[in-house]
Amino acid sequence: SDCVKQTRRFSINTTYICVMSNRNENQRKVAEFLLQIQAVQLSPSQPFTWASGRRSPIYCDNRRILSFPEIRTTIRKIATEAIVERYGKPEAIAGVATGGIAIGALIAEELGIPFIYVRASAKAHGTGQRIEGAYSDLSSVFVIEDLISTGKSSLSAVDAIREAGLEVSGLMAFFTYGFSDAVARFEEKNCSFFTLTDYPTMLEVAVKSNYITEDQKSELDG
Repeated sequence: SDCVKQTRRFSINTTYICVMSNRNENQRKVAEFLLQIQAVQLSPSQPFTWASGRRSPIYCDNRRILSFPEIRTTIRKIATEAIVERYGKPEAIAGVATGGIAIGALIAEELGIPFIYVRASAKAHGTGQRIEGAYSDLSSVFVIEDLISTGKSSLSAVDAIREAGLEVSGLMAFFTYGFSDAVARFEEKNCSFFTLTDYPTMLEVAVKSNYITEDQKSELDG
């Protein structure tokens, strides 16, 4: 009946709103954590120079998460729930070296599934492998990365996984700068991804926690 349809539609809309609200809350929570442990540094007047040569007023080092047990545990749970909610339980986790290895292994442990990792380049000695771990019995993996800037290193790992005959079911990173060229690269490679928090959320939280002023936020927004 129309009444049943309307009730179902209301239920679906309410569920969607709740899910989105929870995601937004988790984005802010993760941003707060990263600022609290100084994994994120904001420097409007003296931009950082990244390995890519790009200069930016923000620098993110998510490896610091590992040094704070309570925050590490909370972020691991948020990440695990977010992956399952969006993609279902993965067959295995693949961490991208080096930032995605430890936290990726923790997520795999939380899910009770296999873990492998992808080197930045193949070993120059021994077997010359780029992917480490047992994966011959796997058909797909979910990729964990620490952050997305240009997207090149993340997608290089995705290419290596696909070349090894595995499907990539998706990719999660803890933070993204939100560069349009990175988004375009992921679309070009047909690789679905999401992040636990992002640059706009980080600035919003930074102002509320008095980490930066409104004027500095405007400068950083520019």
